[in-house]
Amino acid sequence: MIGRIAGRIEYKTMDHVLIDVRGVGYVVYCTDRVMASLPGVGEATALYTDLLVREDLLQLFGFPTLVEKEWFRLLMGVQGIGAKASLAILGALGADGVSRAIALEDWNSIKVAKGVGPKTAQRVVIELKDKAPTVMAMGQSEPTTADDVIDDVIETPSKPTRKPKAPAKKTNASAQSEALSALGNLGYGPSEAAAAVAQAAGEAPEAETPALIRAALKLLAPAG
Repeated sequence: MIGRIAGRIEYKTMDHVLIDVRGVGYVVYCTDRVMASLPGVGEATALYTDLLVREDLLQLFGFPTLVEKEWFRLLMGVQGIGAKASLAILGALGADGVSRAIALEDWNSIKVAKGVGPKTAQRVVIELKDKAPTVMAMGQSEPTTADDVIDDVIETPSKPTRKPKAPAKKTNASAQSEALSALGNLGYGPSEAAAAVAQAAGEAPEAETPALIRAALKLLAPAG
């Protein structure tokens, strides 16, 4: 499996780019949004990739972030959604837009993608809504540029010295932290994200991460 490519751009077209990696050229298909963000011919770039294998075809698809790559993989697993439709959805909304639409169960946003009808959009939301928080949280470890090294650092919370038996509070605190991280990855400011998560947690003290994220996003969504 080819998971990442870094090299020099040899040429660009409307839907794919040729990246030279030490003398070997890889054709990588991308959304129009990603194509527009790539540097010019002769410049260095790096993309996370997903390899589509069929009997008569091998195709590489490129993504600037792990979140976008993961959404592509998940979208491809939905009945009626192939590579073309997956790219269309990501191209229309971007990775953050897909995260927000699926977390809010907003299938109307999904159907704006070319070739995606209402029934397919609804199926996407139904099948992937529970996976949105996990994918959104992946953004916490993403590089600031394509050439940065990904640091897989997992913070281990310190053990409490008092009241060791408090599972409900511990679970809720963890859910709030994960919800804050997910909202931050979507571009919300710390203060507005914290206020929304706090309000959502206050209204549903036992809510887990997915429910908190959906509730907070609804609070942050503009009226109307």
